[in-house]
Amino acid sequence: MPGENLSRDEARERAALLSVDGYEVSLDVRSATGEAQGEGPRTFRSVTTIRFRCNEPGASSFADLIAPSVTAVSLNGRDLDPSEVFDGARIALEDLAADNELVVDAQCAYSRTGEGLHRFVDPEDGEVYLYTQYEPADSRRVFANFEQPNLKAPFRFEVRAPEEWTVWSNGAGERVDGVWRFAETKPISTYITCVVAGPYHYVTDSYEREFEDGTRLEIPLGAMCRKGLAPHFDADDVFLITKQGLDFFHDRFDFPYPFGKYDQAFVPEYNLGAMENPGMVTFREEYIFRGKVTQASYEGRANTILHEMAHMWFGDLVTMEWWDDLWLKESFADFMGAFANVGATRFEDAWITFANRRKAWAYRADQLPSTHPVTADIRDLEDAKLNFDGITYAKGASVLKQLVAYVGQDAFLEGARRYFKRHAYGNTRLGDLLSVLEETSGRDMASWARSWLQTAGVNSLTPQVLLSESGTVDELAVVQEAAESHPELRPHRVAVGLYRRTPEGALERYARAEVDVDGPRTVVAELAGAEAPELVLVNDDDLTYCKTRFDETSLATLREHLGALTDPLARALCWSALWNMTRDALLPARDFVGLVLRFAGRESSIGVLQMLHAWANSALVHYVAPDGREACGRLLGEGALRELRDAAPGSEQQLAWARFFASVASGEPELRLLRGLLEGAEKIDGLDVDQELRWAFLEPLAAHGEADEKVLAAELARDDTASGKRHQVRCLAARPSAAVKAQAWAQVVESDALSNALVEATIAGFAQPSQRELVAPYAEKYFAAIERVWDERSIQIGMDVVRGLFPSLRDSRDTLEATDAWLSAHEDAAPALRRLVLEARDDLARALRGQACDAAAASR
Repeated sequence: MPGENLSRDEARERAALLSVDGYEVSLDVRSATGEAQGEGPRTFRSVTTIRFRCNEPGASSFADLIAPSVTAVSLNGRDLDPSEVFDGARIALEDLAADNELVVDAQCAYSRTGEGLHRFVDPEDGEVYLYTQYEPADSRRVFANFEQPNLKAPFRFEVRAPEEWTVWSNGAGERVDGVWRFAETKPISTYITCVVAGPYHYVTDSYEREFEDGTRLEIPLGAMCRKGLAPHFDADDVFLITKQGLDFFHDRFDFPYPFGKYDQAFVPEYNLGAMENPGMVTFREEYIFRGKVTQASYEGRANTILHEMAHMWFGDLVTMEWWDDLWLKESFADFMGAFANVGATRFEDAWITFANRRKAWAYRADQLPSTHPVTADIRDLEDAKLNFDGITYAKGASVLKQLVAYVGQDAFLEGARRYFKRHAYGNTRLGDLLSVLEETSGRDMASWARSWLQTAGVNSLTPQVLLSESGTVDELAVVQEAAESHPELRPHRVAVGLYRRTPEGALERYARAEVDVDGPRTVVAELAGAEAPELVLVNDDDLTYCKTRFDETSLATLREHLGALTDPLARALCWSALWNMTRDALLPARDFVGLVLRFAGRESSIGVLQMLHAWANSALVHYVAPDGREACGRLLGEGALRELRDAAPGSEQQLAWARFFASVASGEPELRLLRGLLEGAEKIDGLDVDQELRWAFLEPLAAHGEADEKVLAAELARDDTASGKRHQVRCLAARPSAAVKAQAWAQVVESDALSNALVEATIAGFAQPSQRELVAPYAEKYFAAIERVWDERSIQIGMDVVRGLFPSLRDSRDTLEATDAWLSAHEDAAPALRRLVLEARDDLARALRGQACDAAAASR
């Protein structure tokens, strides 16, 4: 990683000096098949021609390229010595003219880490598949360029590939004389250019739209995956969501989709969920479901499709100048994903998922020491890589949801329409968006932005209820608090709901008021005189971004009657609030687990149920006091099995409980049942143990020494696919053996032989909650290794290792002190590396506080 960074100041200087007229990029990837030549990395030829202008003739600058070697460099017809101008990451450009032409002929390396041009060999049939992934700055691994978002330009790509392959890029392409040539793009940034190549299974469709002015738009649609996944590929549903999304955004944005075709590729070993390359969106292939999944999985895929589609306008058509304003694309796309899911598809409850799942990500990120304003201070590319986080995505989207409540949906969408028309194919900053929203809403956006976009931290809102002698509400107020580290009290538009039980026992809302909360205490005058509530829900309907707290009466009501709440969004908000209280050491972890065991079986929203399963598991592993873990785990296993048997046969609730049961199974009866289900000796009515569920059952068996290498090899023979290989690697690393752990550690930390996907699988299997003592010796090794790993490996692998192997299971003061010692001794380490370690330390400290809370409650 050293030498590959780019600072914001360097990018600003280069953007002030240069403007780019166009790129011509020629790639030869015929070397992707067959045997590799030589000892070094497998490479491909990349020839790039860049035409650009310099407003200070005679000045110097640089182009970006990360490549094993450069064959030739020509600037304005002058041949330059590659050994003198290329340092492995940059090409020095001296004595620039007013108009310039740079030609770079390089040997670039195929990637095995998902960064640049990734090469994947399918173990099922030996076929080779390629795709690119660049954000924030990995296109320079494929062709020479000016790698920053505000030096946009049109691109022309041509690709030489094996005869039997098809190649795709951002523009429409055709094969002429053995070369794939693609239409020139609109002006776009380097990081959203794309090439996909290989024997992909490809399905086509089309979208047609006639606008009010009589113009017609036809968009060719395509969707692709590996041949091995073709039997599972439900392209019809992908196209359905795509067409619904295009209709939705055309209706609201009043700017026709501007990039011609719309291909969507589901690719192997992908580091992200998806990437918004215009005309050629890429997704992780796990969105193609090999077995039965719940509707939450289909909703999640639809949300991702719509999120990436929103980027065609927010991010691709109009792009941020630098990564400080990453929120201008990611926050908007995250908001629009849920907004369009609710407004255009069958997933009408997507805001419930947003409130329960996406916001949980934001709340965690906003309480870390690395929290930052939505508009962040991004000093360099390493900062940018780490800022694709819960703040930029989910908090930003939550803030936009609050903004819609603040200015009104019509004013918000009209502002977006003006923004697109005013800045099409250009780059913007925060002020450009705020100015159009001020025009359309008449609101002072500067003060709103200062509170919501330019400060960090999350506020807590707690109700205070005073009752009159007659038992009605005398006064109801909302108290706002903030952490000492981030003391900003923000203006919140919130709904406050009052709930009571009906004669039939349902817990339902009988009064509601919307109020602008501002300052430390706000009285909700509209609710004075209402009947005394059993539950007060601040932020009812989820209008704002905050942590919701409860008064004593409300908390007591939830402990006894949470399952009686009839409104699914209100129920999801209460669950989220209770989880935040658990993480904040205000609610003992065993109390939260007890609530899950008591009420989760009544949960109608499958997405919420699966989130509750994840939270209960996290509570057991991290927040339950050590002396209570065994008993709590046994209760979870028994409760999960009870719900599994009680669930409707063949239902998605049954499937969710089956997966959760496997994740918490630890005792001999539970493991015996899993073995029986795998072998067919046991049956649960309606439960289809398909291949994906088989692997889910095998992991706990492997972790408890009940499935050895021979068993796992036999399962791989049954499922000899790329997916099967990842599952097998995870299960192999999960086995309870010192030799197994040593081998897994060496494969990830001491070697770069594994691909990104297998690194991820090995890390996932390595640290099992039942093996705390077995992995304890690796705490010292972790701190000895991480700086070297960060320096020597790609940033993606570095992030995976530093996050995934942090010794969180050695949850003691000793580990906290070891972390502090490393931080003190490495103050000059890369800021991005220190950030990851600080975040892991904060999670550990939070876990220890939670354990202390749980222990104190148990001792009473």
